[in-house]
Amino acid sequence: MKILVLNSGSSSQKSCLYEIVGDQLSEHPPKPVWQASVDWTHHQGFAELEVKTAENAVFKEKIQADSYASATERVLQTLLEGETQVIKAVKEIDAVGHRVVHGGQEYNQATLVTEEVKAAIRRLASFAPIHNPANLEGIEATEKVFPEAAQVAVFDTGFHSHIPLSAAVYPGPYVWYEKEGIRRYGFHGISHQYCSQRAAQLLGKDLNSLRLITCHLGNGCSLTAIRDGKSIDTTMGFTPLDGLMMGTRSGSLDPGILIYLLRKQGIDADKLDDILNYDSGLKGISGISGDMRAIQTAIGEGNTRAQLAFDMYIHRLRSHIGSMLAVLGGLDAIVFTGGIGENHSLTRSAACEAFGFLGLKLDETKNQASPKDQDIAAVDSSIRVLVIQTQEDWAIAQECWHLLYKS
Repeated sequence: MKILVLNSGSSSQKSCLYEIVGDQLSEHPPKPVWQASVDWTHHQGFAELEVKTAENAVFKEKIQADSYASATERVLQTLLEGETQVIKAVKEIDAVGHRVVHGGQEYNQATLVTEEVKAAIRRLASFAPIHNPANLEGIEATEKVFPEAAQVAVFDTGFHSHIPLSAAVYPGPYVWYEKEGIRRYGFHGISHQYCSQRAAQLLGKDLNSLRLITCHLGNGCSLTAIRDGKSIDTTMGFTPLDGLMMGTRSGSLDPGILIYLLRKQGIDADKLDDILNYDSGLKGISGISGDMRAIQTAIGEGNTRAQLAFDMYIHRLRSHIGSMLAVLGGLDAIVFTGGIGENHSLTRSAACEAFGFLGLKLDETKNQASPKDQDIAAVDSSIRVLVIQTQEDWAIAQECWHLLYKS
């Protein structure tokens, strides 16, 4: 079975092609047959395309990117032609799996895309205006190129659908939840679920026996408390703005601040949205960047605002880990993943230092090496600490296989 995965974001798109042979999934993520990335973060009207194959063919190009649809169609052409060609005909693709950020309360598992599902994704764009429209454009573009392939939506909110109402419902008027669907949905669910499963493999234990805190730390950041293999609490909420301090997003704020700004400074909702999503977090405090690498460089040069930004980031990370620990009632392992979680040893050591009173100890030699899919806790640590390379694309491919092959 050949499964194409499309992971569309607000300013980038990642694609992978996996070939699954036989009736068993491999325990470890296989190398994609073909993979492509498109990034239009720093450019107006065009994007940077990079394609690689398992046979080490590489293709790079600047492409016109007036829309997600046009960019997606160009990406898909490289599957069928040129030096990165890996299929001879579109009918070779059995399924296309799509990461969809918001599935609301209706969709909590992988689902075949129908007109009804597309309408729901479009409707739920009011909850995820940056992501759901891009996800939908990716679906419609692949439908044109691969009309015979099964289109499968895998929802980032799905893993968090079992969070108990005591954690999901906000303490405003109950009508918010009952009539408007305002509740904690949680995000990064595909990553959190994959990392929990991989953690169980690395520890050699049954996932249902473990209490885990998974820390997805990238430009967007979230924690999830996992017990019995299920998410029971998470830091992101009704939108991906909630919770931890992030690269350019604020995380949790006193809502009175927003009321003050609306009343006293005359800031409208659109401006407030821009500030909270794009000019807050590490970038807003440091005045430099939302990239942790740039923050660390500035700290080394004596920049006090960069130091404050990092200290705030760690303070809030520790605080939220503590709240997840209380919800779980104990802890077997902490998992770090995402761009910062996987690669920034100082963040890991600073976060874990606060929990030394529980007997958590890092092996700093292992931590400094930033290993992937390894335990970096000291031998005598009471809590294991894992660094796991998240594999959202492979997780999506697995969901497609289970949905189509098992049915």
